[in-house]
Amino acid sequence: MEKQKMTWKREDLIDFLIKKGNGIKGLSELKLAKIPDDFIQPPHQRLSHTKVATQHSIPIIDVSNWDDPRVSQSICAAAADWGFFQIINHGIPIGVLQDVKNATHDFFNLPVAERSKYLKENSPTPSIVLKTSFSHSVDKVLEWKDSLLHFTGTHDDGSHLWPNLTRDRVLEYTKLARPVIGNLVSVLLSGINVQQKQTQSDLVGSVDVSLLCYPKCPNPDLASGATPHSDVSVLTLLLQDDVGGLYVRASQGEDQWIHVEPMEGALIVNVGDVLEIMSNGKYKSIEHRVFLVSGDVDRVSVPLFVIPPRDALIGPLPEALHIGEKPIYRQIVFSDYFNRAFSKPPNGKQTIDYVRV
Repeated sequence: MEKQKMTWKREDLIDFLIKKGNGIKGLSELKLAKIPDDFIQPPHQRLSHTKVATQHSIPIIDVSNWDDPRVSQSICAAAADWGFFQIINHGIPIGVLQDVKNATHDFFNLPVAERSKYLKENSPTPSIVLKTSFSHSVDKVLEWKDSLLHFTGTHDDGSHLWPNLTRDRVLEYTKLARPVIGNLVSVLLSGINVQQKQTQSDLVGSVDVSLLCYPKCPNPDLASGATPHSDVSVLTLLLQDDVGGLYVRASQGEDQWIHVEPMEGALIVNVGDVLEIMSNGKYKSIEHRVFLVSGDVDRVSVPLFVIPPRDALIGPLPEALHIGEKPIYRQIVFSDYFNRAFSKPPNGKQTIDYVRV
């Protein structure tokens, strides 16, 4: 099939992507010769060999024995020094991990009429939403990404109304991930002298799963799957496929990025803004991005976001402050923090800078 040459006005593009529910997947299936201008990243945002920090890789931690003090020490050190690490031997079977990746492919391979049933205005439940890019209403440059978000924060989560292709596999993955999350939160809080079980339970208001699809792209060197950002979460667990493309900023203020190599069976863990704030900066929420999308295949990944209750007041925990140490962040209701983060395009750590004292 000959590739099509098309010129898109922004309003026509949004109508095709969002209102008609085609998303990036539908755009990819048009087999365009060139991506629309709204997806072209400015030159300084594109990947080049000079930006890749080849001498670094994020820590890999074997968590087969959570009671081993060395495991706890490694996790706390990685959260403080890197903000990112991979865990292996976490107890979630590889088959379950593969199933949830397959669920992502299966959903986004559905016809448009089936996918669009889960757009916000069509969805049978608020607990599942199909989105394109980050937020098309605020994005200056659109991200080459579709997502199907599954929210699990309510007792009546509406999961019986989720797509048949994703429901059981997402719920099984979430169920098996919860003990891993509990262990991670417990270890990290203990590392800043917080022992109360109530604090741990207060941090985990919901565990939300997003199925992300980065469809194959005619100009993968010009587009970006996700621009630099930190996560509005306590923790994020990320499952990626073998295509790769996730990059973590090597050090704050420098345009150097570490590629997180895919590893079968591993989960990537990163500190979210909430945990950085509550630890008074002892744990670091690090910028990351999906620099590359593929010109040959659809890339998928599955982030699992650990989110506090929306009415939770977040701020430095008293136990995290050494004697005489002053808070470097002010307190804020989580829903206010969340809404501010999603009211503008992703821009590094701009949201967390907003609550610095």
